[in-house]
Amino acid sequence: MKPRQSLRASDGLANVRYEIRGKLARRAQSLERLGYDIVSLNIGNPFAFGFRTPETMRLAMIENLRSSEGYVHQKGIFPAREAVVMQQQERGVRGVTAEEVFIGNGVSELIDLSLRALLNPGDEVLVPSPDYPLWSAAVNLNGGRAVHYACRAERDFVPDPEEMEALLTARTRALVIVNPNNPTGAVYPRETLAAIASLAERHRLVVFADEIYDHILYDGAQFVPMATLVQGTLCCTMSGLSKVYRACGYRVGWAVFSGDTESAAEYLGGLELLSSLRLCSNVPGQWAVQTALGGYQSIRELTRPGGRLHESRRAIIEGVARSRYLRLRRPMGALYAFLEVRDDVLEDFDDQAFALELLEHKHVLVAPGVSFNVPYRNCFRITNLPEPDILATVFARIEELLDARAAAAS
Repeated sequence: MKPRQSLRASDGLANVRYEIRGKLARRAQSLERLGYDIVSLNIGNPFAFGFRTPETMRLAMIENLRSSEGYVHQKGIFPAREAVVMQQQERGVRGVTAEEVFIGNGVSELIDLSLRALLNPGDEVLVPSPDYPLWSAAVNLNGGRAVHYACRAERDFVPDPEEMEALLTARTRALVIVNPNNPTGAVYPRETLAAIASLAERHRLVVFADEIYDHILYDGAQFVPMATLVQGTLCCTMSGLSKVYRACGYRVGWAVFSGDTESAAEYLGGLELLSSLRLCSNVPGQWAVQTALGGYQSIRELTRPGGRLHESRRAIIEGVARSRYLRLRRPMGALYAFLEVRDDVLEDFDDQAFALELLEHKHVLVAPGVSFNVPYRNCFRITNLPEPDILATVFARIEELLDARAAAAS
């Protein structure tokens, strides 16, 4: 009998990270099992903070449960796909039919399938830094190479199209835009998006527009759909029910292809093949799509002044303003704030060590900035989903810990 050997993970996981649900999150669960109350700010999960999916969506699912017991078309049920088409048409996107819409088990699955259908070993994809780490992970998992373009705080985390173009090589196949942005909350201006669309068209790059937070906007910020600007190359718009409609557990997302779909027939055929291999995505949740997109948009009540998300965001902004140590570029969209620890006040700050100490001693779980593929170590992300009073308590705990660190360093 051969000696027992450790069972190693695949080498393909070497460059794959998802620290948002990594060691810190596992330690938080251990502390909860010991009886500690942990304020978990690492994930944008509305249900965990008392938000509910609109009742009309729940009823749509219940009424169609009998029709949800079998497999459906690999691209999704027609009413859901047609609802996405109608939304795109209302936004000014032309030439899209239900045939160009794929329903998936959340945007996460569609990111993986879309990149798997596109990439050959060594192909490159431009991904923002900071990024939503699934994009970098999915590129690497599918044999590609994630090339990060900087979204700098001094530019309000808006990318520079010229810097992006300078990163292109003969192996670049696609670029990723996350707008409104996770983790920074930046909402990109039309001029920037138009310049990015232009460079994608010049170089025949596929544009992946992750727009899952499209209706979550604050203080008059204007969201510009990327598909309205991209004509001369393929554009893939991704969105879903998870965030705007507070339905993360339904696992319903969609990818809709526009622009130069004619030249992409083989690629789209490959994506349909992959969709067929997983048979179909979750059926009950698909029945909520038409009701969600065509019904009353309750998210607006939450994001306007006085609304729950707006006031929680205000609590974050005020908490930073009171701090000796923190700095923040005001988030204009999404569900997050990307906080910076001032290096002129606290030198040699390490975001992972801080996050662990904050969890162990103050029972607050945050996501270190390094989780989002940035080269610096003085940032961390929190969500604005908790009530304002909870966030005020969080900032008091953060300040206590940073005071102790400053005192120890002096």
